[in-house]
Amino acid sequence: MRPLKVALFGLTHPHSRPHLKSLQLSPLVSSIVLYDEDPEVLEKVKVDFSEKIDAVYDDLERLLAEETIDAGIADFHNHLNADLCLKLFANGIHVLSEKPIARTADELEKVVVAASTAGLQLGVMYQNRYHPVSQDARRLVQEGILGRATSCEARLVTSQVKFRNPSHWLFDRSKSGGGILSWLGCHYLDLLSYVLGERIVEVSAMVDTLSGEDIDVEDVASLSFRFENGTLGSLQAGYELAMSNAGYLGPNYDSYMGFRGSGGRVYWNPIAQPPELYAESANPEWGSAPARKFQYTLPTAEGYGGASGLAFLERFLRSTQGDGAPPASGADALRVARLIEAAYESSKTGRHVRLS
Repeated sequence: MRPLKVALFGLTHPHSRPHLKSLQLSPLVSSIVLYDEDPEVLEKVKVDFSEKIDAVYDDLERLLAEETIDAGIADFHNHLNADLCLKLFANGIHVLSEKPIARTADELEKVVVAASTAGLQLGVMYQNRYHPVSQDARRLVQEGILGRATSCEARLVTSQVKFRNPSHWLFDRSKSGGGILSWLGCHYLDLLSYVLGERIVEVSAMVDTLSGEDIDVEDVASLSFRFENGTLGSLQAGYELAMSNAGYLGPNYDSYMGFRGSGGRVYWNPIAQPPELYAESANPEWGSAPARKFQYTLPTAEGYGGASGLAFLERFLRSTQGDGAPPASGADALRVARLIEAAYESSKTGRHVRLS
């Protein structure tokens, strides 16, 4: 496949610079164009990350008029990102977007429809799917070591809001659309469905704002749900750890992901270093070693999500050239967004909510 010119739109998102580093590391990317409305931010990033940068713009319309872009990374704040995606599709540009792509599910649905109408790829950064542990867990579950899947659970608890700047746009519902669920819990909701190979069809939830900070999004969430095949699941998520580092790229985590069934279980800590995956099965084929631990030595890569994040990015880039599907699509993002909004509805009404 020919090398691609990729544009990064937005440089103040918490993940923008790691995304830029991934673009610089990928041999599939020949040149990079940067956009941000702040000229000072542009100049600093250009100095700090000069490799492959072909041009910088603080005028979006000028960029779109002057450059021929193969694909764009959409890193605008949530309340602006959907309109950016629509504009890029109108200019024939494939889009890989930061999650959750849009502030609301209805906004996101318009983006998904626009991509389909234009015949362009829309991907979402659910890069945890490509971590080797996630890939092996999915393979083991799909091979049937669980027997009949009965339940799964995930936990994602991280640093308190006070360590993450309560005045940040992520804690303003008018800009973010939601709190811990739309920023971090979404990754685990997507990963539960991905590993199990099933969609969530019903949810019951309680969410609240308990940090004591002056924010208007949930900082604690407890969800129970049912998958299409009958498996039950749960997610605990929150900004709750009292002892943590400050910022967005170095906080502490309390994390777990596990799947159980009539014949076995698979579980791991997605944040653990070095990564380890544990599996047990009563399947006769596992008779010689019914309990196993898989250990991983991962290559070092500076970009977002490490080496597996780079593989995720490159799978998306290949999909824009007719080579397969995106590793996580706009439709996947929409399913998660609908689920999160159903959780909000359940918490507000005290009722189970079924997803269409």
